[in-house]
Amino acid sequence: MRVFNLCFGFVILFVGMCVGCGRSTPSGTASTTAQESIPAPTSANSAPLTASGQTKLRVGVIPAQTEGEMAAGTKQLQELLTKGIGRPVEIEVYPEYNGVVEAINYRKIDMAFLGPFTYVVANQRSGAKAIVTQLVDGQPFYYSKIIVPADKPYKSLDDLLLDKANVRFMFGSINSTSGCLVPSAELLSRGVYRNENEHSFKSLQFGGSHDVVGLSVQNGTVDAGAIDSALLESFKKSGKIDGNRIREIWTSEKLFQYPWTVRGDMDDALIKKIQETFLSIDEPLVLKAFGGASGFATCSDKDYERIKEIARKLGKLD
Repeated sequence: MRVFNLCFGFVILFVGMCVGCGRSTPSGTASTTAQESIPAPTSANSAPLTASGQTKLRVGVIPAQTEGEMAAGTKQLQELLTKGIGRPVEIEVYPEYNGVVEAINYRKIDMAFLGPFTYVVANQRSGAKAIVTQLVDGQPFYYSKIIVPADKPYKSLDDLLLDKANVRFMFGSINSTSGCLVPSAELLSRGVYRNENEHSFKSLQFGGSHDVVGLSVQNGTVDAGAIDSALLESFKKSGKIDGNRIREIWTSEKLFQYPWTVRGDMDDALIKKIQETFLSIDEPLVLKAFGGASGFATCSDKDYERIKEIARKLGKLD
C-alpha cells in the first residue's frame, strides 16, 4: 500500500543529515507530504553566550500542540526568563520540529524546547546540551500511547492489528518521539510496518501535532493514532479531548520527558541562571503549555540514552 507520508521510510533521507517532519497546522489538518531533511550545521555564526552579556537569548519551541494552544504560556515564560536571567528573551513557536533542530544546529537560536528524539539528533549534530525538563505529577517521565475511537471494537493493539487492512493510522510529527519513533519501533517489531511503501494498514498519515492526532481519533477521521500520554491527559483535563470518546489500547515503556536544550558553547553560569529560573516556575499557563507539567527539574544528556538506543536500532542515528 502506497501512502504519501513516511516514518521509517525517511531513514534513507536521514543518513548524514537530520530528518524532515510533519507540519502541524492551526486548522487541525493533517500533513500529507514529506518534509525536506535538515542539512548538516556549518561553523558558528555567533560568539558563545555568557552570563554577563546582554545579547538577546533566542529560544525556539517545537509545535507539540498547535501554535494557538501554546501562545499564552510561551509569552509568560518569555517574561519570566527575561526577569530571571537579566537579559532580553525572545521565544518563537516553530511550525515544524525540524525547523527548531536546524535553528539550534546553525546557532540561529540559543535554546530550544525539543522532543527527546529531536534532542538526540541536535546533540549529535551540534553538541546541544539538555539542561531542564518538565515534571508531570512530580515525575520526569511520559509514555507513547496508541488510541482508538471508543466506538471501535479494538481493546488492544493485538485486536487492532488483526483488522490492520481496514485501519487508517495516524502518527504525530515524523520527528516526534511518542508520536512516531517509539510506536513505529513497536509496529516494526510486530511485522506490520516497515516504511511508507511496506505496511499493512489501509492508510497512514501524519497529524503533525499531538492535539491533531487526538481530535482525529476522537472524531473518527482515523481509526488509530499515536500520542504523547502527558499531553493526552492535559487535553482531557482541559476538555479539548473527551476521554469517553477514545480508548487507549497500547502504552510504551517509560520515556524521559522533553528537554530544554542549549547550544553546546553556552557559558555554565548562564546555564545555571536558566535552570534556577525554570525551577522557580509554578505559573499555570506555562505549565499547561508544556505537557500539563507540574514543575521543572534539571536533566542531562545521560537521561536520553534509551532514546539514542531506539534511534540507532532503527538506523536514525549514527
